[in-house]
Amino acid sequence: MKVGSLFSGIGGIDMGFKNSGFTISWANEIDEKAVQTYKANFHHPIIHDDIKNISSKSLPPIDVLVGGFPCQAFSIAGYRKGFADDRGSIVFELFKILESMSPNIVFLENVKNLLSHQNGNTLKYLLQCMSKLGYKVKYKVLNTCEYSDIPQNRERIYIIGFLNHNDYNKFQFPAQHPNKKGIENILETNVPDIFYYKHFNFYPVLKSQITKYDTFYQWRRGYVRENKNKLCPTLTANMGTGGHNVPLIKDCKGIRKLTPRECARLQGFEDGFVLPKIAKSHLYKQIGNSVSVPVIEKIAYQIKLATSV
Repeated sequence: MKVGSLFSGIGGIDMGFKNSGFTISWANEIDEKAVQTYKANFHHPIIHDDIKNISSKSLPPIDVLVGGFPCQAFSIAGYRKGFADDRGSIVFELFKILESMSPNIVFLENVKNLLSHQNGNTLKYLLQCMSKLGYKVKYKVLNTCEYSDIPQNRERIYIIGFLNHNDYNKFQFPAQHPNKKGIENILETNVPDIFYYKHFNFYPVLKSQITKYDTFYQWRRGYVRENKNKLCPTLTANMGTGGHNVPLIKDCKGIRKLTPRECARLQGFEDGFVLPKIAKSHLYKQIGNSVSVPVIEKIAYQIKLATSV
């Protein structure tokens, strides 16, 4: 089945579907640096433009439309502005393309807080829009650490719509697959000194409180929080800017933040996934904005099972 991808980022959703046997026909992303990373890892066309400028008539037909539409407007970090935020309102552009192209399946991903935004009315409205276009919809919140080997606490809502009611009835979300990997499977060796905090003003506090080698920590506005479940906290787009968003670890050289490659591993990207030579802040943003590839892959496989004859 052929897939069209909107709000593609660096291609996490696309990679998951590709790994499950789907063919990515085209993609769209507005961020220049994300497009650079995308092109380094995929060979199909990607349209570098605002979704508002895209004419669905110019796009090849597809069986599946996927999109991790901008989540910042619905997240806690975005103060839950929703459709009042321009990043939330452009989801209407997605529905315009969905209505015009009418693919058999639509797959959407967003933050868990979409469930509670405006007392649930935002999600209700999205589901009504899909229903009016003929889609029967199932949705569920999945946590990366419960549905993959990845030790990241990342709850996301996945929304899947089917035009074919038989496919809808057959589709089931994947079964839980609790995390089996530990921090040792994520960390790199011989990490450059630039990632270490030895010369930072708050280093004495870090040194006194970060004592274990087998878990992740967070700097939380004046104190250190240990993640006793040994899971990495949710990676965010602003992780590279510092502050309380940066997961910290202790290794044999000292205390440091995660590298971009380690963050990519925590999203399930294989080491063969190319991280281009651009500013690390861009890489952190891209990875934090992305998705957990193994979770997408499992859902895509379930879609494939539901649509097979």
